[in-house]
Amino acid sequence: MKHSLLSLCAVLTLPLAFELAAMPMPAVPDRQIAITIDDLPAAASSSMTGAAIVEMTAKLLAVLQQEVVPAVGFVNERKLYHKWGEVDERIAALSQWLDAGFELGNHTFGHTSLNRMGLKEFEDSVIQGETVTGLLMAQHGKKLRYFRHPYLDTGRDLQTRREAEAFLVSRGYRIAPVTMDAWDWHFAGVYDDAKRRDDKALQQEVVSNYLSYHAAVFDYFEKLSRDLLGYEPRQILLLHANNLEADHIRELIELLRKRGYRFITLGEALSDDAYGLPDTFVGEEGRGWIEHWAITMGKPPRGAPVFPKSIDDRAKLLPHPQP
Repeated sequence: MKHSLLSLCAVLTLPLAFELAAMPMPAVPDRQIAITIDDLPAAASSSMTGAAIVEMTAKLLAVLQQEVVPAVGFVNERKLYHKWGEVDERIAALSQWLDAGFELGNHTFGHTSLNRMGLKEFEDSVIQGETVTGLLMAQHGKKLRYFRHPYLDTGRDLQTRREAEAFLVSRGYRIAPVTMDAWDWHFAGVYDDAKRRDDKALQQEVVSNYLSYHAAVFDYFEKLSRDLLGYEPRQILLLHANNLEADHIRELIELLRKRGYRFITLGEALSDDAYGLPDTFVGEEGRGWIEHWAITMGKPPRGAPVFPKSIDDRAKLLPHPQP
């Protein structure tokens, strides 16, 4: 009797199984993203040895190569001179990027904010930031062509912004916008502190929050893009040269791939029509470009994800290295 009931149940459930098998699986969106990494040779270069920077750079670039992910690294040349006896090693870390087939861009000499400094000081910092990077690029048959605003500060008034943009064009640059930014730099200090103290539980807590916050930021900007533009443009992600990325960027790459992202060059991303949209954003603090467009359209964005409080509280207790 028991065998008969089981046979009957199997027969009755067969049509349902076939129906479920025939149902189309949810399509993974075809998304594209360019990776950009700021504050080379290392965001925390003032507290790192030259050898540690070279080691961190090698680890980071090895993952990008293995995963076939293009990237542009943006340089603050002042970081080359934090420790005079290690200048050659720090320059060698920049050469590692070019030797591995990646590209370098200008992030000003001293991580100079256009909003906090005058236009002249900003322009001087841009020019000074070309000295070593431009020479290394030339040695590899390349020319500096991308510029990234420190702090994403593009100007506190429209006249200053437009004059800075004209200056950058005259130097042969194209500004590298950002559409996705999950503040990896704010996680990085806590992660470094945990590594120094061999606090593996805290390291794992930082990594878990780093990945979950990135996922929340991706959710937010993907939806904001669709609501604002009617589609998701080719995104540009902002990361920083730090140990957190060197140790865990592979997990972030996997997260992006699961969301349907293909990795493209910065130039390919900038070919998206969205980057030609009107943009009159000005403000005391820098914002990402999707927010630029929203504010320009009179639709200021709301509801951005909140940075994890436990990490924020820990980060505030740590010393802040010179940018």
